[in-house]
Amino acid sequence: MRGRPHAERELGAASLRRWLGPLLAAAVWAAWLLGQRALAVDVPFAETWPLAVAMLFGSLVAGATSEGGGAIAFPVMTLLFAIPPAVARDFGLMIQSVGMSAAALVIIARRTPVAWRAIGLAAPAGALGLALGLAFVAPHVGGPAVKLFFCALWAAFAVSHWKMDRSGPRDTRAGAGTLLLAGLVGGVVTSLVGTGLDIVVFSVLVLRQGVSETVATPTSVVLMALGSLAGFALRGAALPAEAWAYWWTCVPVVVVGAPLGARLIEGRSRALVSRLLYGSVAIQLVAALVLLPLTPGRVALVLATFAAGLALFFGVAAPRRLEAAHG
Repeated sequence: MRGRPHAERELGAASLRRWLGPLLAAAVWAAWLLGQRALAVDVPFAETWPLAVAMLFGSLVAGATSEGGGAIAFPVMTLLFAIPPAVARDFGLMIQSVGMSAAALVIIARRTPVAWRAIGLAAPAGALGLALGLAFVAPHVGGPAVKLFFCALWAAFAVSHWKMDRSGPRDTRAGAGTLLLAGLVGGVVTSLVGTGLDIVVFSVLVLRQGVSETVATPTSVVLMALGSLAGFALRGAALPAEAWAYWWTCVPVVVVGAPLGARLIEGRSRALVSRLLYGSVAIQLVAALVLLPLTPGRVALVLATFAAGLALFFGVAAPRRLEAAHG
């Protein structure tokens, strides 16, 4: 008989974990409706609904891969809708604060394996890098340069990951300094495009530590949720009205899509996770090259960023390669 209360508690906990996603969505929808009425928000849905459709896909990708929702929102907003990069960045931070946070709660509640040590080290460093980037880097970089930088850097990561993916995990050690530096750099990248903390730390976990993508991916989701909340708070009153309009439009969508993406990827093979990552990066790069006028200077920027990105990510993986060669 003693085992019955314990079994009932476990059954109740399992039921709560199963229904947490829908319960979170219902709570956010209720708060969304009450907020609109209380603040008398006039959302121009006739103009903003296309982004909500795009973010349905984007939030699924955000919950299922190491790319935050901003990785989809940024190219869609800047390349397809010609929205200024600063607005797209702010919107990415704002919407990830909802979608990625919901996905993170589902990940935690479902006891999905996560590298908590990496989060504990990289999250504070990422917040610092984000603050520094917003203050000293982002104000001096903008326009097509940011769009191309974003796509070329992500392409470099995908190529590095594809190449290293064939060697398999070998070295599971990485010092705290590496994770702190990754968080700092990722935070600065996030200050430009609204995402980046997640994928930079993901690269350290996978390329240097040999952590499986099935663990590194949910880790990056939780990390980007924390980074987005920090960015939302840092931008505060400076957030533009246009970003708020898009945010109010997309909240009901991402609070469903991101947790669903996290659920769909749960227990899947690392090969599938990798293919999803490669596909999303390839689409972004092709869209940038097709939609943006490519001047000689912009081509040079793409090539330079891609080369620097390859050097960065292969440099991250170098200790693993050296150990493999001597092991």
